[in-house]
Amino acid sequence: MRLTIMIIICRLITKVCKLFGRNGSVYPGWFIHEILRQQKILEKVKYPKYVIAISGSSGKGSTTELVNHVLTDAGYDVCYNKNGSNGVLAAMTLILNNCSLNGEFKHDVLLLECDERHLKRIFGKNKVTHLAITNITRDQPPRNGEPDLVFNDILKAVSKETKLIINADDPLVNRMTYLFKNDRVTYGVARTKDSYIKSNIEATDYAYCPKCKSKLTYDYYHYGHIGNYRCKKCDYKRGVVDYEATDVDFCKHSIKINGQDVYLNKDVLYAVYYTVAAYAICRSIGVSDEVILKAINSDKIASKRAKVLDLDGRNLTMLESKNENNLSYYQSIRFINNQKGKKTIILGFDNVSRRYKFNDVSWLWDVDFELLDSKNIDKIFCIGRFRYDVMTRLSFTDIPKDKIVLVDDLSNLIKLVKKDSVGDIYTMVCFDMTANILKLIEDDENEKV
Repeated sequence: MRLTIMIIICRLITKVCKLFGRNGSVYPGWFIHEILRQQKILEKVKYPKYVIAISGSSGKGSTTELVNHVLTDAGYDVCYNKNGSNGVLAAMTLILNNCSLNGEFKHDVLLLECDERHLKRIFGKNKVTHLAITNITRDQPPRNGEPDLVFNDILKAVSKETKLIINADDPLVNRMTYLFKNDRVTYGVARTKDSYIKSNIEATDYAYCPKCKSKLTYDYYHYGHIGNYRCKKCDYKRGVVDYEATDVDFCKHSIKINGQDVYLNKDVLYAVYYTVAAYAICRSIGVSDEVILKAINSDKIASKRAKVLDLDGRNLTMLESKNENNLSYYQSIRFINNQKGKKTIILGFDNVSRRYKFNDVSWLWDVDFELLDSKNIDKIFCIGRFRYDVMTRLSFTDIPKDKIVLVDDLSNLIKLVKKDSVGDIYTMVCFDMTANILKLIEDDENEKV
């Protein structure tokens, strides 16, 4: 009876939110969780056969989108958090709104992108049938602390029945292969032409063997502490994985997974990871290779990140870099540096986090902005409420000062970029700023009419 009442309340509040033009993805869950104090109400739900959670510091949203695409193409009725809200309040709203009044979930599959610290609060130990971990890196330090703390929180959501899908390229995540005897699959990415032998990041998140505490040796790195590693003093290593991406060709938008040709919907390394992760997840619930390949290779979907627009004949690529995550920015910088010709960069953000108000910007000093000291970088426009912090960080590099442009009035950004810079344009901004820039581009187009 209590569950039925909560489902009705959730539906009513959601409808009221919609009437007032609000998204309503979080507030109904907040009311039930915080005001009515029904924190454990999700334990009463009758879940479907497949409850898939995808978590990790980065890449979980893109992985979830691709898994949904494949499973839907395969004929499953999937319910997932399309809007990206991934905390316990959003999960409560989504789950209760998709239950019948007797508390039975109404879809074949519950697929959730889950905040790594909220995973245990959403499910506890008894609901997740399949858990995929993309990576664990230093991310949102004021909230999360060190990666080990995040890892330990994730462990609390694993039961004996949970099937694990593990990114074995991450030595911290790969600890799960010896901590649990669960049914599991592993995935990873083989060496690419962009892999490197020696770490070029000073602050590596994970460098020591979790078993014997000796320093890990790497055959190659992809980025940060992600790569092919082994311990010389014990048996801990990345080893052979169940699903491996090889023959990465960004120019042709193609990779191979266990020898099968697979389409890559974005020419960046993180797309390789979310593609092989999605492949491994779908195979783990029994979807055939043929069905997965048809969904990815034939019924293609566009990447939810890195949209490419036209600005007066110049390509404008919208890279969304995750704030408080130096490796997210690092991958964006590497992508930009790998592109040919003159380049202009738009860099900045209005909010450090959408979840809290600490406004700590110390993570900017972990980002290797020194890599932007290139003759092919024409201008870097610093925008947003924290533009002075961004400019200060850039001033401690060897980037010539005349390349760094402070934009105090965001409404002038497009005019300044068009007038004072050359080459293709790359936005390296967080999610909140993407919408602002799209609106500025739209306004600029309307002025031409």
